[in-house]
Amino acid sequence: MTPFVTDVSAPAKRFLAALLPLAFLSAPLPLLAQPASQASADDLPLEEIQTFAEVFERIKRGYVEEVDDRTLLRNAMRGMLSELDPHSAYLDEEEYQSLRESTQGEFGGIGIEVGMENGQLMVVTPIDDTPASRAGLLSRDIIIAIDGTPTDSMSLQEAVTMMRGEPGSELRISVLRTGEETPRTFTLTREVIRSESVKHELLEPGYGYLRISQFQSRTPEQARQAIERMQRDTPLEGLILDLRNNPGGVLQAAAGVADLFLDSGLIVYTEGRLADTAMSFSASTDTPAGDVPLVVLINSGSASAAEIVAGALQDQRRGVIMGTDSFGKGSVQQIMPLGNGEGLKLTTALYYTPNGRSIQAQGIEPDVEVVRGRLELAESRLELRESDLDGHLNAQQPTNQARQSASERLRDDYQMSEALNLLKALNVVDRRRR
Repeated sequence: MTPFVTDVSAPAKRFLAALLPLAFLSAPLPLLAQPASQASADDLPLEEIQTFAEVFERIKRGYVEEVDDRTLLRNAMRGMLSELDPHSAYLDEEEYQSLRESTQGEFGGIGIEVGMENGQLMVVTPIDDTPASRAGLLSRDIIIAIDGTPTDSMSLQEAVTMMRGEPGSELRISVLRTGEETPRTFTLTREVIRSESVKHELLEPGYGYLRISQFQSRTPEQARQAIERMQRDTPLEGLILDLRNNPGGVLQAAAGVADLFLDSGLIVYTEGRLADTAMSFSASTDTPAGDVPLVVLINSGSASAAEIVAGALQDQRRGVIMGTDSFGKGSVQQIMPLGNGEGLKLTTALYYTPNGRSIQAQGIEPDVEVVRGRLELAESRLELRESDLDGHLNAQQPTNQARQSASERLRDDYQMSEALNLLKALNVVDRRRR
């Protein structure tokens, strides 16, 4: 064993005095005398504790600025969690309160979901109808600076705290986009971010569109009501479920939304080291969407709970998954309050699709790949229709402005247009089989 540091400060001695009893409590005395290679995996590694104390002492004595013990220990706890995975974190009181506010559905910010990948702060997805989405931020943009402060040494929670603030205040972020060498700088005005997670409309008679931007506790009931409204006058012949740029949310909400389309079978299950992290969700017979033909749109911004829904529907062959590969976040985080008013966000389990697929770092691969784009209609001078002839008779029916508006949206959204075309084709094939 490496000998103890002989010349240590009083704080370091107190630190060792606090830790060493834990080591003796965690294992029988004979084990503590064994070399580290032979010790049980449950024993505290005394050599590493001694090294930690030495590092603690060297910082206290030699760092360019004086650092108090509390700061050093908090930084150690942050590092302990941040090195586990991109989603685990130590939350101080302000960060813990901020996270609680976000789960309640209202906070001041720019409307962006972020994560860490290879030590870089990355946009997972901008939330619909927020400053971030309106400014044109995209999934997988790398945020290199926030208000001029580089993010390379910034934790995920520090970045989230910096981006949140009073509505009306400005925030400047610099991002590096894939395929570009020069960073882009966006100046955004913070707003109150209210997460209304469900929108719906009829694109054409009989063909519905259901957009879920994130998963909150009320999302399944809101989605159910939207489906029932679209079916109020006439049964749906097809439905597009749009999960693009959906960063996820509440696990139970994802299971509830998948249940709207499934009448039996497994939806998702989780596995972790602790017994209470093993959960399983199955579909009920109450299925408002029935057998309505379904296309699910996903992209690289579809993460976590959105991937649960897409994976369940894909495994159960309930719908066609269309778009591009999803983000690949297949882990479950628990928020654990601490006695001092602070908390931990700790990854405790992985979730799996009904067929046992892990989404973690893999994502959902669409059944039909359709990249993002805009539909450009080619004009031809050779085309001639009755309406082009002088003196043609007009049809005795009003112009459908709603349908015209939907057509413009479809022209601007190639993926949605292809989804609608696929639903129509499925109905043609189904009618011919009858």
